[in-house]
Amino acid sequence: MTKTAKDLIYLLTCAVNSITPDTEKVQAMDLEQLYRLAKAHTLRAAVFIALRSAGVLDSNFHQAYNKAVRKNVMLDVERTAIFEEFERKGIWYMPLKGSILKELYPENGMREMADNDVLYDSTRQTEVKKIMLSMGYSAESVGKTHHDVYMKPPVLNFELHTKLFGASSDFYDYYENPKRLMIPDESSKYGFHFSDEDFYVYMLAHEYKHFSGGGTGLRSLLDCYVFLQHKGDTLNWEYIHEQTKQLDIADFEREQRELAEKVFSSVTFPELAEHEQELLDYYLTSCTYGTTTRAGENMVKKLYSKSKSKTKLEYIWRRIFPDLNHMKTWFPFFYKHKLLLPIGYIWRIIRAPFIRKERIKAELKALNKYDNKKL
Repeated sequence: MTKTAKDLIYLLTCAVNSITPDTEKVQAMDLEQLYRLAKAHTLRAAVFIALRSAGVLDSNFHQAYNKAVRKNVMLDVERTAIFEEFERKGIWYMPLKGSILKELYPENGMREMADNDVLYDSTRQTEVKKIMLSMGYSAESVGKTHHDVYMKPPVLNFELHTKLFGASSDFYDYYENPKRLMIPDESSKYGFHFSDEDFYVYMLAHEYKHFSGGGTGLRSLLDCYVFLQHKGDTLNWEYIHEQTKQLDIADFEREQRELAEKVFSSVTFPELAEHEQELLDYYLTSCTYGTTTRAGENMVKKLYSKSKSKTKLEYIWRRIFPDLNHMKTWFPFFYKHKLLLPIGYIWRIIRAPFIRKERIKAELKALNKYDNKKL
């Protein structure tokens, strides 16, 4: 583990616990390397706040912080306007993930946002598209997967979810009917929210999707720590353990929670067991949204673990011709028109080298490593 990584963790610990860092220690840091690592994990704003409290100002961190604050404010204003339109049209909705988590951080802008995620009534998709277009958004992707993507310059990005997980996800069945878990807001007619327990479980499921795919970075670990600092003492842990067992992420929940507490609860870096250090290294080397190399490695491991045969040929066959749940998630048109499924598989093969070239290379490389027992 590098000194820069430890410096980053130290400053994040100070930021989320409202501790003033040691100025001499901060002055000895390589701010250029620190900036690169913080950027890879979308944590520059939090680092800036810690540096500022120590009296150390850096223009790159300062600029990133200003952008984060500005974007958060813009997203908040726009989200409110969108929800007002939903209220007028009688469309139910529920904000997800980051827009909730950011409010738990000690200072506005500390938790950087790439986009806003919202679950909404999928039966009103056509009306929602009209609303978003009328508000100046471009429909980047609508009806193609379980979430629609809308963009508006310069920085506004909304992912409006028709489902919490796609049909190919292991969590699809559990979250197929999210209304059973949703609680009406008191301040609106059509807004909903999860209980703290169900929000935590969903947060974990979402993080595990990334963790077991391309990987997920240090921000996920920090989110876990911040959430539990605010909510941990009031949560129904028996319920949480029951739900995580159903989702088969109970071990992930425990390991992440324990590591987050160890790493961020004290400015003194803790002694970690070997498996804890390996887990922390996994977060540190994954960046915010994972890496193509890690995605390839994890895909190979996942499919091999589900297969009775361990041959490369079977792996390649299953990747070329995935199951129907995969087609339902990523190629819904062909799934809906079953007679066209063969064309859908052919189309998938034709387009793959053009849009997923790096992912294919990563999987093939991982496949050779796995075959040689190096993974």
